[in-house]
Amino acid sequence: QLCVKKKLKSKLLFPDIFFNSAFPPNASCQNCSQSGPDSLPGLAGIFIPLIYGIVCVVGLVGNSLVIHVVVNYTKNESVTNIYILNLAIADELFMLGLPFLAVQNALLSWPFGSLMCRVVMTVDAINQFTSIFCLTVMSVDRYLAVVHPIRSSWWRRPRVAKAISATVWAGSFVVVLPVVVFADVLKDDGNCSIVWPEPAEVWKTSFIVYTCTVGFFCPLTVICLCYLLIVIKVHTSVRSLKRRKSERKITRMVVVVVAVFVLCWLPFYALNILNLLVVLPGDFRGLYFFVVVLSYANSCANPILYGFLSDNFKRGFRKALCRTSRRVKSNERTGTEVQRPTEEQVNRSTIESTNKKTLKLGRRSSITQSSWICSSGLGKT
Repeated sequence: QLCVKKKLKSKLLFPDIFFNSAFPPNASCQNCSQSGPDSLPGLAGIFIPLIYGIVCVVGLVGNSLVIHVVVNYTKNESVTNIYILNLAIADELFMLGLPFLAVQNALLSWPFGSLMCRVVMTVDAINQFTSIFCLTVMSVDRYLAVVHPIRSSWWRRPRVAKAISATVWAGSFVVVLPVVVFADVLKDDGNCSIVWPEPAEVWKTSFIVYTCTVGFFCPLTVICLCYLLIVIKVHTSVRSLKRRKSERKITRMVVVVVAVFVLCWLPFYALNILNLLVVLPGDFRGLYFFVVVLSYANSCANPILYGFLSDNFKRGFRKALCRTSRRVKSNERTGTEVQRPTEEQVNRSTIESTNKKTLKLGRRSSITQSSWICSSGLGKT
């Protein structure tokens, strides 16, 4: 009999939500041979969590290094570094959702309970939106720095940047309130997802359109507009060459980071929109998981981009890694030197200490004797 291919559930949006099992949830196959492609979940349950684990480790290490460099190795508290720090924190927290997703893919169900389902999905969603909002703010900051360097000096202060960053985090939480309210474990298959109220289909469609618009296409429009104005300004600017070169380096770094973000996330959002318009067959499993891994891989790419495109970060990475290696070598030396002394070493140290004491006593007696002679001589004269 033929396999029945249904439409992929449109209720799923975020990476942890969008793919809530090892294969597309509604891509079912009834009365199919177990020797065919549908016998793959066992292999996928091993391979896919392994890929997620590698991405998670690389992302956590890279973003931890970025946070360490910004906090400990930056000379001044610049506005750009504050936004990069918040982006790295968002990427770091975003990576923390991957182990849960890997376990769910391996077990084909969510074993952590309803509360953890809501917490993980909320944290995952907040940091997904915080990343794009941080990039948008960084792009606006680049626009102000290049196009309006004097008039924007008040806005481009560390204190203002911290307030804007706090607003970004709060705004991300507001955007994902539907996830906070409706996230739960599905009763039919035991997966962590969103349980929409009736009419469920209207809620699903509205939420996907809403999040794609607010979380991707609107920020992307603002970003593109900012860099269009920057390009126009740079071509007509007559500022000093040194100033322009410095601004261009920072602007180039932000542009590349934004471009990589778009390349990593555009397939994910496009697949969401496509899922609303046409029936997606369950045979596209490889594409589904490639899109998810690509979206998470963006958080791994940012630290690498900073290292290649920013001289300050390159020096900071080098200092941090060199200091760590020196500390490891120092600990190794200390570990090899702290040993119990042999009997020969004990005897040698005892003899040396005895000789030192004898030498000190000899010096004291000679001083006393000479002083006695001098005093007796003075008495005779």
